[in-house]
Amino acid sequence: MRNRKAFRVPSKRTELEIADLKPPYLEGEALAEAARCLYCHDAPCTKACPTEIDVAGFVRKVSTGNLKGAAKTIFQANAFGYSCARVCPVEVLCEGACVLSLQYKPPVSIGRLQRHATEPFLGEDIMGKASPKKTGRKVACIGAGPASITCAVRLVRVGHEVVIFEKRKIPGGLNTWGIAPYKLYADEALIEAEWLLSLGIELKTGVEVGKDVSIQSLLEKYDAIFLGGGLGQDSFLGIPGEKGPGVFGAIELIERMKTGSSLKLDGVESAAVIGGGNTAIDIARELRYLGLTDVSILYRRTEMEMPGYAHELSAARSAGVRFYEKTVPLRVLRDGEKVTGLVVARAEKARAVEGTERDFPTQMVVLAIGQAGERELLSRLLGVELDSDGCVIVDEATGRTGNPKIFAGGDCVNGGKEVVNAVAEGNRAAAVIDEMLRGGK
Repeated sequence: MRNRKAFRVPSKRTELEIADLKPPYLEGEALAEAARCLYCHDAPCTKACPTEIDVAGFVRKVSTGNLKGAAKTIFQANAFGYSCARVCPVEVLCEGACVLSLQYKPPVSIGRLQRHATEPFLGEDIMGKASPKKTGRKVACIGAGPASITCAVRLVRVGHEVVIFEKRKIPGGLNTWGIAPYKLYADEALIEAEWLLSLGIELKTGVEVGKDVSIQSLLEKYDAIFLGGGLGQDSFLGIPGEKGPGVFGAIELIERMKTGSSLKLDGVESAAVIGGGNTAIDIARELRYLGLTDVSILYRRTEMEMPGYAHELSAARSAGVRFYEKTVPLRVLRDGEKVTGLVVARAEKARAVEGTERDFPTQMVVLAIGQAGERELLSRLLGVELDSDGCVIVDEATGRTGNPKIFAGGDCVNGGKEVVNAVAEGNRAAAVIDEMLRGGK
């Protein structure tokens, strides 16, 4: 992997204390695994991929030693093919659709083969020849996460000019600062983001749209706008005692692990994570891997109703995380500023049952109950409508908002799905924007 170090994160950061749980294949391992593939003609694994990577095609190339050809197949469908290989929930996507499971055999390890194929070629011109003819049309992308960068890559490669505005100092979005370290480290995400941006995209970091540059000026200067800014800050419960030391938002805590200076957890041995989604499961696993002896997930509904993936919860349990279903927190207990526990109650239909209150000892509370949408910014965009969760409403076939010049994709639309979904939505919008800029509808 080539790292030109244009963007950096601290060399001593907490995430590096957590090992990569799916290390790269050795060449012989990759060849043996690729040989297990049946190379299905009408491959269900490809249909299960939101970006429709030709899985059988790239795996066949891996089996013959043609890694460059395999990487080209992947990147042509998914510009973030490297990080998706690392972070995708393949268990419920491509690998989950593998026909070998019908024969009671383990599915082909598509994710690890995809990493094997793409990792050596980050930084190389491998996507095929781009259009040398410039169209003179300009597009602004808000946010430098996977959705925006994907949209920008597709547009610059067909001759349009694209500028990305990112309010943070580094690009990559959640890929850089919100992915579990055991899946992808921040510096690896930055290498990929820098490579994609180097394909001809102008990036302006430290620029907050609506504050440093007006929305109206973007509408006047650019022929189209793509919204890929993701979601806002962690949501809180609004219970007594939650404001103060020892209570963290999950996304805030993960970001501190990945892009900040070393996170100090000295003396903390127990943590209670509130929530039932994949972020809750990720942060619980991370805290166990960092050495906390007692980590619990508290969820207000049953395990069957959890939005998080079953395979992720199983991995958390294997790591020593405890799970308490039908449990709702009512108050954070403190001794001065120090967290000493929670008051919790049994929940029925996600509501506390009166008279079932009890103390739940813990030294740390992490809230993983979702993120608020960027209502303040998005509400200023003429013609852009938001749903009750603060997410942008778009036409599902095109990504177009109520304003014909404005498109959207990624977390600000889907509320926080996978990286591969953001990439698919960036691809979708880019195709429609290109058609519009060339005189189509």
